[in-house]
Amino acid sequence: MPITYVDAGVDQTAKDKAVDSILAMARRTHDSAVIDIPWGFAGLYSLKNLPLFDRTYRNPVLVACTDGVGTKIKIAQRVGRHDTVGIDLVAMSVNDLIVTGAKPLFFLDYIACGKAEPARLKAIVQGVVEGCVQSQCALLGGETAELPGMYAPDDYDLAGFAVGIVEKSKILDSSAVKVGDNVIGVASSGLHSNGFSLVRKIVFEAGRKEPNEVVPELGGRTIGEVLLTPTRIYAKAVKEVLRRYKVKKAVKAIANITGGGMTENIPRVLPPNCAVEIREGSWPLPPVFPWLQRLGEVPREEMFRVFNMGVGMILIASPVSTNAILRTLRRCGEKASVVGAVVKGPGEVRILPDPGIGA
Repeated sequence: MPITYVDAGVDQTAKDKAVDSILAMARRTHDSAVIDIPWGFAGLYSLKNLPLFDRTYRNPVLVACTDGVGTKIKIAQRVGRHDTVGIDLVAMSVNDLIVTGAKPLFFLDYIACGKAEPARLKAIVQGVVEGCVQSQCALLGGETAELPGMYAPDDYDLAGFAVGIVEKSKILDSSAVKVGDNVIGVASSGLHSNGFSLVRKIVFEAGRKEPNEVVPELGGRTIGEVLLTPTRIYAKAVKEVLRRYKVKKAVKAIANITGGGMTENIPRVLPPNCAVEIREGSWPLPPVFPWLQRLGEVPREEMFRVFNMGVGMILIASPVSTNAILRTLRRCGEKASVVGAVVKGPGEVRILPDPGIGA
């Protein structure tokens, strides 16, 4: 008896129909630089349609990032909701990209799954499209790989790739940072997409909780809702800050507070002989963090080492520019405040305890 690809677990026809709907959704993100070749082998993006030739860019540099969503996908699978992890996927790469001062141009995704279930694929890509809209970049293409034998039918994983552009003379690095500069914290939307192996162990193993349980401490929302809150994308706000203060270079460095929290990510943008002191309590703490800490009896130091603790992005700026930057961030809809300062030291981050909060 003949054996077909369907017998092996791959339904190419069903997957192709799902991809057709994905291509239609992706066009929502396209700008004039995208050269549309439906079902092409690669995505095309014309640099000529950028301001490259009106002297905006004299020495353009391409910037590229890649990342995934991690085990937050396990939460999406457990809850049965897949329309937010696509936003996380875009955010994880784009938020890394913009800290260089770059503008996002386009994004590509890779979806690996045991079975290309059309409704689930559509929900995932709806999130990717929304993330690209928030980032003001084009979803240029991607790949959906149906891999039975490697993944169970309901399992999937996501990877994303972002490309941006920045003028070489405007690349942000640590060279301008000095003692006395302010550290501005921009609020996160919650956990973002880091530390979920620990989150799942705390919530579903130690705490024996269920995703549909409503927790008063979390604002009356279900655990699943809170854990699946998508990562905040800071592209528009950072772009506006850099545009407004490009001459004075008021922003000296930016750090994305991703895996490793503030203690591991801020040092990546510090010059030698500089450290940062963060004043705990100088920004609003989302309730999910004290809830997790209490539920899992997690040490304070571990919380700051694993999670963003309510700060999704850090901007380092001179004191004279700080208030203007804060006003611009707030006009862009961000919650921001001064959370610390650059001090003399060996490239470390010290979290100064809030006297009103137990360690």
